Amino acid sequence: MYVKSACLSDACQVFDELPRRTLSAYNYMISGYTKHGFVDKSFDLVRELCLSNEKPDGYTFSMILKGLTSGNAGSRLPFTGREVHAQILKSNVEGDDVLYTALVDSYVKSGRVEYARRVFDLMLDQNVICSTSMITGYMNQGRLEDAEDVFHKTVEKDVVVYNAMIEGYSKSVETAKKAIHIFIEMQSLNFRPTISTFASIIGACSLLSAFEIGQQIQGQLMKTELFTDIKIGSALIDMYSKCGRTDDARSIFDSMPRKNVYSWTSMIDGYGKNGCPNESLELFDRMISERHTKPNYVTFLGALSACAHAGLVAKGRKIFECMDRVYSMKPRMEHYACMVDLLGRAGSLNQALQFVMQMSERPNSDVWAALLSSCRLHGDVELAKIAANKLFKVSGESRPGAYVALSNALADAGKWDSVSQLRELMKARGISKGTGFTWIGTDAGLEAFHAGQSL
Repeated sequence: MYVKSACLSDACQVFDELPRRTLSAYNYMISGYTKHGFVDKSFDLVRELCLSNEKPDGYTFSMILKGLTSGNAGSRLPFTGREVHAQILKSNVEGDDVLYTALVDSYVKSGRVEYARRVFDLMLDQNVICSTSMITGYMNQGRLEDAEDVFHKTVEKDVVVYNAMIEGYSKSVETAKKAIHIFIEMQSLNFRPTISTFASIIGACSLLSAFEIGQQIQGQLMKTELFTDIKIGSALIDMYSKCGRTDDARSIFDSMPRKNVYSWTSMIDGYGKNGCPNESLELFDRMISERHTKPNYVTFLGALSACAHAGLVAKGRKIFECMDRVYSMKPRMEHYACMVDLLGRAGSLNQALQFVMQMSERPNSDVWAALLSSCRLHGDVELAKIAANKLFKVSGESRPGAYVALSNALADAGKWDSVSQLRELMKARGISKGTGFTWIGTDAGLEAFHAGQSL
């Protein structure tokens, strides 16, 4: 009774006063501690149980596995899912749906999908919870065919298993159209979309730049109580911004009854990426001045990018410096790269190089790439060579674009002998530039159109 009503202190007192602690009593306390986030105390009871005359049963092991994957167990886990599985086999515990489901979920969350599949295949009754976990595991590893196999074999589907498929498909532009097909299918079977469904399908529309479908989904949302949810509002802002429709995004932003850092950041970043740096910075200043919402790392990145596109060097420096000074947020590499881009675009290449050399951490490839790009923009071949050589050392052959950028800078300066030497070096190292392509809208949806390809 006390455990179910979350009165753990009272439950603990009763447990401590028991003349003899049975397995059921241990299980109730272990379950209570696990469900309310006190996983360490749960594990302490497991140890105590193992030292007593009682032996863990299937329910005990399922609670241990749940504790391991709850995110509340800390960084140093007392044991792994595989060790628990081994102990289950040694103890000859009879497995049931609850235990098998916990095992599958544990293996999936630790990235061991193959082990999860072995347990899954042993189940006589492969329930929808296990199927959902398997689908999520496969989707996270990009194994779409395996995920689809599990989905099609799931006899009794529910909205959660459909959500797993939609979320998995909506992570890539190559599969986003499938997310829309599954979304339509689930509704044809009278499954009602949840907030997770809508958030994922709006994400798919963002990838496809399919704002027409996004508008239809918004119309559907407006008939529900979910339309005023912050998560949905932020997703719609992001979708419209990525489709280049900042007016629609701002309309959603202004109509939101409540906003969080993601709402503000989506709108600030949306303005910046659509060539509206002044509107982006105006919104950023408003966010700072109102002091209701603390900016995050992505917010600052959007503001710095807007400064770079607007050529506002002084304001960019002020924003960069206030990250640490005002908000105690140490700038990350992407913020340093953005500052180099800001200085470089403004033509202050020496300042940009000095900024890089004074960094407290070793510059990564993004930082040197930003400087190289600016060098090409302003025709500084000598500094471009320095930036390119640093970039080659840091990234090796992982960024063929660096070679291309240096080659273009040399070509712009008319140094064709150097261009030929660099291209020979690229051939010797087996480095080739990927074929350029863009996405275009067709009757069939969004299609990749490669350089040299005819319609």
